[in-house]
Amino acid sequence: MALTVPVITIDGPAASGKGTIAERVARELGFHYLDSGALYRLTAVAALRAKADFNDPAALEAVALGLAPEFRDSRVWLAGEDVSAAIRTEEAGVAASRVAAVPGVRKALFDLQRNAARAPGLVADGRDMGTVVFPEAPLKVFMTASAAVRAERRALQLEARGEKADREALRRDLEERDRRDRERATAPLVAAADARELDTSEMPIDEVVKKVLEWWRLAS
Repeated sequence: MALTVPVITIDGPAASGKGTIAERVARELGFHYLDSGALYRLTAVAALRAKADFNDPAALEAVALGLAPEFRDSRVWLAGEDVSAAIRTEEAGVAASRVAAVPGVRKALFDLQRNAARAPGLVADGRDMGTVVFPEAPLKVFMTASAAVRAERRALQLEARGEKADREALRRDLEERDRRDRERATAPLVAAADARELDTSEMPIDEVVKKVLEWWRLAS
């Protein structure tokens, strides 16, 4: 199915800053924004609440197929409940990495993601936006940062919410999630062959946004 609207994909490992950048770029261009990771976090939260067996792929796929999320007013809703905070916990993030490795879950969420591409355009962030979901996107960005920098970013996010943060534990967890994402059989974390790679370890947010917008002007 060919794209009928412009799409920018921004992929990368956890806490690389892709969500912040994708949302800012979408706002600058007046495009819609897709946080594909939120769908996997939603699946994880729904599975945890349903006490689904995380070692049972069929059970996790059933949870994903039953999702009917709503994204409105910069909030995420599931079954009428605002789960914006619940899906951003470390527990949800770790669980999301596990459900994302299940082929049936990824298949169930594929159409939800493709349908997010609507006028005037879309900026989508995730792990496989440029390789699997929108391989025909005119601009694909693969964003990286060192594990230490990403752990610090995540720690600051947690502390801003009043939660404690063990930076070393966060770094170890991120490295383990990177390994799991890279090694999964279905849609592993990898840069698309035609993606522009960007290491944001030493770059402020405004500079990263400026670079992506510059690449978009060249691609569009």
